[in-house]
Amino acid sequence: MKISNNKILITGGASGIGLGLTERFVKENNTVIICGRRESLLEEVAGKYPSVITRRCDLSLASEREELFRWISEKHNDLNVLINNAGIQQWMSVSDIDFYQRAKEEISINIEAPVHLISLFNNLKSLTTVINVTSGLSFVPLARMPVYSATKAFFHSFTLSLRHLLKSKNIEVIEIIPPALNTDLGGKGLHNNSPAVNEFIDAIFIQLSQGKNELSYGFSESMTKAGPDDLQKAFDRMNTI
Repeated sequence: MKISNNKILITGGASGIGLGLTERFVKENNTVIICGRRESLLEEVAGKYPSVITRRCDLSLASEREELFRWISEKHNDLNVLINNAGIQQWMSVSDIDFYQRAKEEISINIEAPVHLISLFNNLKSLTTVINVTSGLSFVPLARMPVYSATKAFFHSFTLSLRHLLKSKNIEVIEIIPPALNTDLGGKGLHNNSPAVNEFIDAIFIQLSQGKNELSYGFSESMTKAGPDDLQKAFDRMNTI
């Protein structure tokens, strides 16, 4: 993927990793469109980066995903990069009264939304690149966030297949595999001791410039290289009660 002169849609581009990607792609001379549910965050990003185009969209709803695609097709039909970044992370137990409802929310945002968007944007003639944001937890789950970990394992597997399926259309598929970073994902304060987002963004942009299609960092890099024994050790270490 070329790093400059793209038109890029970043889902969940107003906070966390999405915001880090937004800021860096703007710096690299790209036209960036971001979408999200919270209008206040979108306005805040647009105020800081006037070139960023914003669109409020609840990705949990199929109708709004379809409307987003129609809007892109009509107003930005030269868009060539789709970044599926939006996601939610919930710490919970199967014994929680609201477990199933919260699980459905995670599945809707983390699986249904990006799969639907890919099926839609695959029809955009200008599309050259799909970037999916997964997680180091794709490889070894954290039991305190069982559904989140499972959705990311699904998305990692789906991305591998997608890369193969879109090869004939010359659409590049890139996977960003972050570790836990200092964001509010899952709740404020949960990741305060994790690496900063800007450190991660710097690392993956180096890998992008090298032409890599699996971009990882720190814990996630070690998990992508781990064998069964190492993965089991990591699981035991992470899930000690």
